[in-house]
Amino acid sequence: MINGSILRDGILSAANNINNHKKSVDALNVFPVPDGDTGTNMSLTMSAAARELARFSDDATVSEVASAASSALLRGARGNSGVILSLIFRGIGAGLKGAKEADAKTFALSLTLGVDNAYKAVMKPTEGTILTVARLFAKEALTRSENSDAAFDTVWVNAMKAGGEALLDTPNILPILKKAGVVDAGGQGLMYIFEGMESVFLGNGIIKSSETDKGFIERPVITDKINEDIHFSYCTEFLIMRNKDNKKPSSLLRAYLQSIGDSVVVVDDDNIIKVHCHSNEPGNILQNALNYGYLIDIKIDNMRVQSEHLSWSEEDASKTKTDTAVDTAEIEEEQEQKHFGIIAVALGGGIEQVFKDIGVDRIVSGGQTMNPSTDDILRAIIKVPAKEIFVLPNNKNIIMAAEQAIPLTNKIIRVLHTRTVAEGVAAALAFDENMPGEENHLAMTKAAENVSTSLITYAARDSKIGSQSVKKGNILGMENGKITVIDDSILQTALKTVKHLIKKNTSLITVYYGEDIKQEQANELLDALNQKYGKECEIICIDGGQPVYYYIISIE
Repeated sequence: MINGSILRDGILSAANNINNHKKSVDALNVFPVPDGDTGTNMSLTMSAAARELARFSDDATVSEVASAASSALLRGARGNSGVILSLIFRGIGAGLKGAKEADAKTFALSLTLGVDNAYKAVMKPTEGTILTVARLFAKEALTRSENSDAAFDTVWVNAMKAGGEALLDTPNILPILKKAGVVDAGGQGLMYIFEGMESVFLGNGIIKSSETDKGFIERPVITDKINEDIHFSYCTEFLIMRNKDNKKPSSLLRAYLQSIGDSVVVVDDDNIIKVHCHSNEPGNILQNALNYGYLIDIKIDNMRVQSEHLSWSEEDASKTKTDTAVDTAEIEEEQEQKHFGIIAVALGGGIEQVFKDIGVDRIVSGGQTMNPSTDDILRAIIKVPAKEIFVLPNNKNIIMAAEQAIPLTNKIIRVLHTRTVAEGVAAALAFDENMPGEENHLAMTKAAENVSTSLITYAARDSKIGSQSVKKGNILGMENGKITVIDDSILQTALKTVKHLIKKNTSLITVYYGEDIKQEQANELLDALNQKYGKECEIICIDGGQPVYYYIISIE
C-alpha cells in the first residue's frame, strides 16, 4: 500500500533519476543526425511534475498527487517520448481518482490504463520501443498483484525485472537497434523513471540529483514562521538556450546572480543553461540572462504569497489554479477575436520572419534538438485572438505535443502534420481566409505534401546507415527524412540531394541557409543551382539563421 507522500516522493525521485541519466539516454539515439534528444525531453517533461509536486504536503492523497502529476506532465510534455510518458501518468491519475491510498493491484490497473492511453494516441504503434517496455512492465505488475496479499514493493520489483528484460529485448524486435548495438532510448528512459520510483517504494528514499545538476527540489520545508525568514520575494527559474557562437562563460551569470540574491543554481550543459535564483529583481535577472541566449520555461513565483497559503488543506488544494488557466481567462476577455489564426514552430531569425511575412500570427521558438512543450504551444494558442487555429509543428517530434494541446482549450485547433519548415511554409501559403476550416485544413495538408525537403546537417556520432559507415563530423544529406548522402562537403551534399529530388515539373527551389553558413558559401550554392536548374525553375536564397541544419532546401 502506498499513500500520497510516498507517490509524491517516488515521482520526485524519478525526475531526479532521469535527469541524472539524460545524457546516456540521449546517446542511445540510433540515427547520427542531431535530433530531439530523448533523455533531455523525458527529463524536462518529468521536471514539470517535480516542480508541481515539491509543494505538496505529507497529508496529500494518492489521488491528489497523481492528478497534479498528470496535469503537469500533460502541459510539460516535450517530444514524442515526453508525450507518451505523460499519457502513461494520465492513466495513473485516472485510475487513482478519489483514492487516499493505493494497493498494488489498484496501481497496476492504473498503470495498465496509462499504457492503453499511450498505444491509442500513437497512430502506428511500433513494438520494440518505450510502448513495449511499458506494456510488459504493466502486464507483470498486474499479474503479480492478482494475489490480494501481494506486497506493493514485491510487485514493483518483479515488474522492474520484466521491464528490464523487455528493454534488453528491444534490439531483437527492431533490427535498427541491433545494427546500432543499443536498446531503445525511450524504453531506457522509462526504466530510469521507474527505478527512481522504486527507490522510494522500497524505503530507500529519494534518489538525489547529481552534483552537476541540482535539478529539482526534493521536499517542501514548511514552517509557520517562513515569512520572517524570506529576504528575497521572488523565485525565478528558466532555461537559456545558447547560441552556438555565444562563448560567454556561465560563471559570469552565476556571479551576477549571487550579487543580487541567493539559492543560486546555474548549470551549464553545452547547449542549455539551467537557472534558479531567489531575489527581489526578477526582471533584471531575465534581462541579464538574454546576454547568453534566448529564454524558455520561465517561471517566477512570489514566495511571500506562497508562504501564506502553505496550510496544505484539501480545500486549498482543490481551489488551486494553474498559471495557464489564469492567462486564458485574462487574455481571452481582453482581446477581440477573429475567426482564423496560424501558429508555427520555428527557429532562426530569417525563417521566423518568413512565417510572419506570409501571415502566421505567432511563432513558437523550437525545432530539432529544441522541442517545445505542450504548454509552450498552448500559451501561443491562448495568445492568438482567433476562434479556429492552425498549428504547424514543422518537425515530426513536435506533432504529438501539439496535439495534446487540443483538449486544453475551447478553441478549434487543427494540427497539421508538417515535418519540416519547408512543408510549414507551403501549408501557410495555401491558407485562404475565405474558405471554411476543414477545407483549409485539406488544402494546407495537400500543399505540404507536394513539397520535397532536403536537409543538410552533420553526423553527431559514429553510426551505420545501411552498409555505409558514418563518422562523427561527416556531412549528411536527408531527403524527406531519410539519410541518402554521406559526404565531406556541405556544397556537394546539398547539390546531390537536390539532384535526387528535383522533377520535370519543379518550378521553385528555396534555399534557407543556417547560422553556421556564411553568405559567400550560400552564394556559391545558389550559383551552382542556377547553372544546373536556373532555366527550368525559380531559385531563391534566404538567410534562415537556423541552428543544426546548414541548409533547408524546399523543392516544389
